[in-house]
Amino acid sequence: MARPLTDEEFTELVQAAWPGLYRTAYLMLGDHQLAEDLVQTSLAKTYAGWRTVRDRGAAPAYARVVLANTAASWFRRRSWRAEHPAEVLPDPGVEHDPSTRPAVLDALATLAPRQRAVVVLRYYDDLSVREVAHALGVSEGTVKSQTSDALARLRAVLGEAVVPQPLGAQHD
Repeated sequence: MARPLTDEEFTELVQAAWPGLYRTAYLMLGDHQLAEDLVQTSLAKTYAGWRTVRDRGAAPAYARVVLANTAASWFRRRSWRAEHPAEVLPDPGVEHDPSTRPAVLDALATLAPRQRAVVVLRYYDDLSVREVAHALGVSEGTVKSQTSDALARLRAVLGEAVVPQPLGAQHD
């Protein structure tokens, strides 16, 4: 029987997985502070279940599933959609030149939260339909339809050159 992983191994996981988890969270949420909150919350939940993790190699995937599930639960909260952007941000921290922002990030912001999560997990984290469905707690059919709708939206915003139609797809 495999032994439970140690606190030191958890610390190693955090140091190794943080950048990837943060990038995924940022792409899902489109906000640096929310992404940090999501990663921290997810890692706290990962630590709470750490004694059940037996395979060190599976630990990063376990942390990513916890992150996706936590994001999905945030999306279900009523307050998630009730927040409205302000004209002026309090203390923006580091100044960013808006003209350098990639058009893809802006286009991702136009997607519904679940569509955004599906696209990020499928195409940024390179998860299969089955893995995304498991991570978000939805059916594979939901992942496929959300992906299709999201890609159609991204195609409308970014154009065919950036998000081409799949081979054999019919044009409207």
